[in-house]
Amino acid sequence: MKPQVSVVVPTCGRPALLARCLQALESQSLPRDQYEVIVAEDRRRDGPATARNQGWRRARAPIVAFTDDDCIPDHDWLRRGLEALAGGAHAVCGRIVMPLTGAPTDYERDAQGLERAEFVTANCFVRKFMLERVGGFDERFRLAWREDSDLHFGLLAQGARVVREPRAIVVHPVRPANWGVSLRQQRKIMFDALLFKKHPRLYRERIRAAPRWDYYVIVASLLVAPFWTPAWLVWLLFTGRFFVQRLHGTSRAPAHLLEMILTSIAIPPVAVFWRLVGALRFKVAFL
Repeated sequence: MKPQVSVVVPTCGRPALLARCLQALESQSLPRDQYEVIVAEDRRRDGPATARNQGWRRARAPIVAFTDDDCIPDHDWLRRGLEALAGGAHAVCGRIVMPLTGAPTDYERDAQGLERAEFVTANCFVRKFMLERVGGFDERFRLAWREDSDLHFGLLAQGARVVREPRAIVVHPVRPANWGVSLRQQRKIMFDALLFKKHPRLYRERIRAAPRWDYYVIVASLLVAPFWTPAWLVWLLFTGRFFVQRLHGTSRAPAHLLEMILTSIAIPPVAVFWRLVGALRFKVAFL
């Protein structure tokens, strides 16, 4: 008998996390013969977009559910997702829960923002024929960044009805990160350029309404400062403002404060660099 839903789980060298995820999937309230689980290994570390495509194209069910190997689906996750689709929707986005304890770091608070994301491939259900219609995931998104928004926007462009189901819950614990992770993550910004190129209107409406002008002011002041001393004051003002914004509501531990100071100095020029890389790589006027 064909299953009702195929669950696709991309993974990349994280066996302990994958085992935890599979245990949660094995414990679903949906009868076991009504769903299958497809683990798609990203052998070349090409990114989750490639692995997810490999997974859903092998799916036997008419509905494909996506989660990640570091997630823990709730006991009723599959059942709630299918119930939401039964109303005629083409896709469903469930609720992500990222529990934190104590005062979070800037990285942890930023990661927790996933709870407010409009459409996340760590917790979504899509009818397979719609995946076929949009061509699945764009494998040019080589990192785990914006490939879910691209799928969402592609579905909307095809007239798909996308609904939310807050009862379809996936817990997504925030994984530990090394010092300076926020600086390394700036490389992902190049894929904002690709998303903007493909969906300029939706990008401005749903991702970022305007460019990061504060970053450009900071970089411009750095370039001008050797020739015009007052530019250092502009740099200090905007960099300090950026630091205070990041620090608000986060840990005041000395190590975290030092990390925040140094990365707040480095992030704007690094982010602008990767924005320019993305604009050149994908041939789009992106700021």
